Amino acid sequence: MSELDPVIHAPARLRIVSLLAAAEEAEFGFVRDQVGLSDSVLSKHAAALEAAGYVDIRKGYVGKRPRTWLRLSAPGRRAYRAHVSALQEIVASSGLTLAPE
Repeated sequence: MSELDPVIHAPARLRIVSLLAAAEEAEFGFVRDQVGLSDSVLSKHAAALEAAGYVDIRKGYVGKRPRTWLRLSAPGRRAYRAHVSALQEIVASSGLTLAPE
């Protein structure tokens, strides 16, 4: 059985990585709004994901306003896929079917 990734397993980080997996890159404010986190909490989780090599953080400007963008790195994509597979294995081993009710 595959192992859950402790870096991704935290619910907020799983939401962040899941959102980034569906995009090439996302602006910090968009990620914050979509996952429902404060700036400081998102910043903390993004830094942890960056330290693990799962997220690339790019800073720049739009006009004169500073902006931050997040992107799931190639290792981050692999880790996310492995984590989702591990979750699927856990669910499958329970015998539970995920058919709509």
